This record gives sequence, structure tokens and C-alpha cells, in this order.
Amino acid sequence: MDLLTPELGLFVWTLLAFLIVFFILRKFAWKPILNSLHERETGIADSIAAAERVKKEMSQMQADNEKLMMEARAQSAQMLKEAKEMKDSIINKAKEETKVVADKMIADAQMQIQQQKMAALTEVKNEIGKLAVEVAEKVIRKQLATADSQNDYAQMLAEEIKMN
Repeated sequence: MDLLTPELGLFVWTLLAFLIVFFILRKFAWKPILNSLHERETGIADSIAAAERVKKEMSQMQADNEKLMMEARAQSAQMLKEAKEMKDSIINKAKEETKVVADKMIADAQMQIQQQKMAALTEVKNEIGKLAVEVAEKVIRKQLATADSQNDYAQMLAEEIKMN
């Protein structure tokens, strides 16, 4: 017997055994295997879809978080700006109030200095006037101590009155 020559009996029995096994597998095993493969395929597709949904949700959440962070930064910057403006406003107001108070104090001080200066000048003038009168009185007393000097002085005053 040659290995390359097929025997018809062996071929028929092999074919018959194959067909029996094929029909038995088709009847009992083929549907459950296909069903389990289909269920597995459906489960994998659902898992992929769920993963895509989760990925989209994560992307959306990340975008929302970025937006919230930007809003928080903007609010923080706005609050800092407002605080700085308020600080500058308070400082400027305090400077203006201080300037007004200082100007008023300077004006009051200058007015007091002027008043004291005028009072001092008046007092000096009064003192000079008193001294002049005292000196004149002493000089006149000394000059008019004699009767001849009194007559000469009266004559001089009379001549001055006539000239004017």
C-alpha cells in the first residue's frame, strides 16, 4: 500500500466521522460558542463605548476645571486690583487730609507769627516813643534849666510856627 494512494473505505469512514462530529457540534456547541462570542463582542463594544464616554466626561471635567481655575484667577486678580485701588485711595485721601491739616496749621502759625510780629513792633514803637520822650524830657530839662534858655527856646518855637 502506497501512502499517496487513498483508500476509499478509509476516506468514507473519515468523512462520515467528520460529518457526525460536525452536526453534533453544530447542534450542541456551535450556538453556545457563537452566543458567548457575541456576548463577549457586545461586552467589549460596551466597555469601549463606556471608556469613550468616560474619556469625554473626563475631558469635559478637565475643561470645566480649567475654566473654573481661570475664573478663580480672574476673580483673585480683580480682588487684588480692587484692594490695591482701595489702598491707593485711602493713602491719597489721608495725604490730602494731612495736606489740608498741615496747610491750616501753617496758615494759623503764619497768622500767629504776623500777630506776634505786629504786637512786638507796636511794643518796640511804644518803648522807642517812651525812650524818646524821656530822652527829650531830660534834654529839654537840662537845656531849659535856666530862664534865658527857656526864653530862647520859646522864641525859636514861635519862629518855627510862623514859618509853617
